[in-house]
Amino acid sequence: MDHLLDTHTLIWAATDVGRLSKRAAALLTDERNTLWVSAASAWEIATKVRLGKLPEALLLESNFERNLQQAGYRLLPIGTDVALRAGRIQNIHKDPFDRMIAAQALALDIPVLSIDAKLDAFGVRRIW
Repeated sequence: MDHLLDTHTLIWAATDVGRLSKRAAALLTDERNTLWVSAASAWEIATKVRLGKLPEALLLESNFERNLQQAGYRLLPIGTDVALRAGRIQNIHKDPFDRMIAAQALALDIPVLSIDAKLDAFGVRRIW
């Protein structure tokens, strides 16, 4: 089954697996699953590392694509159709990274692995 990782899920999987729920950890290690990481997560991580808000993600950010590949994750690019969809979502939640991840999950009809209950307002299926 396909799943889209929220940014914090990606970071925790790389730096502190103890923060993952048992269900999320099991899904991340189940080889039958296809695990997607949004290009928006790359943008969010790079931005927050630059601002000093995510020092724990520095190594993840510095070799982002290689780290995804080694973990078995697939990079999900941002297409124009999904960018427009994210921009058209009513002001449920203003975080541009969450809006993009929600738009991608909705467009692909896949669940998001996330602890963030704010995503529920977008109508995505969230697993934690």
